[in-house]
Amino acid sequence: MTADKDYVLATYLVHGNEDFHKKAERIAVGLTVGTWTELPQEKKEKMAAHLGKVFQIQELPPTGNGVPRALLTIGYPTANVTPDFPAILTTVFGKLSMDGQIKLVDLQLPEFLLSQFPGPRFGIEGVRRLLGVQDRPLLMSIFKQCIGLSLDELEEEYQKQIDGGVDLVKDDEIFFRDEQAPDIERVRAFERRNRQRQERTGKKTLYAVNLTGPVTRLLEKAKRLVEAGASCLLLNVTPYGLDVLHRLAADPDINVPIMAHPAFSGALYASPRHGVSSPLLLGKLMRWAGADIVLFPSPYGSVAMPREESLQVADYLREESVHRPAFPAPSAGIHPGLVPLLFRDFGIQSVVNAGGGIHGHPQGSTAGGKAFVAAISAAVGGRPLREAAADAPELRAAIEKWGVAEG
Repeated sequence: MTADKDYVLATYLVHGNEDFHKKAERIAVGLTVGTWTELPQEKKEKMAAHLGKVFQIQELPPTGNGVPRALLTIGYPTANVTPDFPAILTTVFGKLSMDGQIKLVDLQLPEFLLSQFPGPRFGIEGVRRLLGVQDRPLLMSIFKQCIGLSLDELEEEYQKQIDGGVDLVKDDEIFFRDEQAPDIERVRAFERRNRQRQERTGKKTLYAVNLTGPVTRLLEKAKRLVEAGASCLLLNVTPYGLDVLHRLAADPDINVPIMAHPAFSGALYASPRHGVSSPLLLGKLMRWAGADIVLFPSPYGSVAMPREESLQVADYLREESVHRPAFPAPSAGIHPGLVPLLFRDFGIQSVVNAGGGIHGHPQGSTAGGKAFVAAISAAVGGRPLREAAADAPELRAAIEKWGVAEG
């Protein structure tokens, strides 16, 4: 269904033994004017422009145990909302989210409303331009050894990662208590290492520092980090809120890419019958709010997402839109032997994101990065991974430990 210029279209998956047509009408009225048939004609005329509308009811085959289900698409007049996530999400799924077996699976906004959200400032093209890399997926390392270490120790670990050839290094999303190595000191130290690497090798690296603290101070803190030389920001978007990401991405003084982490989002998308779908939450909404790179569970790793959902997240991040396309970064449990599958499923416009697959390499983090570099080169060149391992001892050691995943 195409977007309507006068409505925000919300599609819900509903389950239960009930009249889906009556349910759709109740939603359309209940989330807009509240009541309709009992209103006097004069009030109806005044409120008609604010009344919700049922656009489509698609009954689906019942579940395996015979529970009826359907997709309901409801239109909410754009006159009812302001261009911000709290207004739109409360309108389409506020009290309805407490209605039982109902899941918000999609949202469509008319272009004039969608264009009032920032979208990615850099997106795929901008991040590639910063790094000077065009012809392959990017490689990112997760900074796993972080909590409780001194700045000197962290610098040593950081150097091991960039020596492995990664394009980006991101903080672990749980890195909040940083008394021994405050974020602004990490930014200065790691960006100095990045400059030294660039002078030595010609290759650039982005460091995504975890942006944390009270929401009321987050914008100011982000600006301080950027002024200190930060090249990328990491945000746990779901706990902090989509509107926080929106405000960060729209601020002209925060002129670095923003990376969205999916922490806590499983509480919203994991149920098949309730919550918000993962493609909508991690694909559309993150991109609309301004994320340049979005992490989400891959179909193969330790916290796997169903393959069709994971692919849909990536498609929403990169589809043609009023906004720049954002980088998908399928994550969790990624090792070098999975790179051919990642390349097959997510293509060149993606980020290979690894934590244990780099740091758990038998020869250390630098070798772990080199193993991924060799695996990505082989995948892009159409060369079998085991064949490529004959020329790459780090990749060979990784395969011996984790194997090669079969598609």
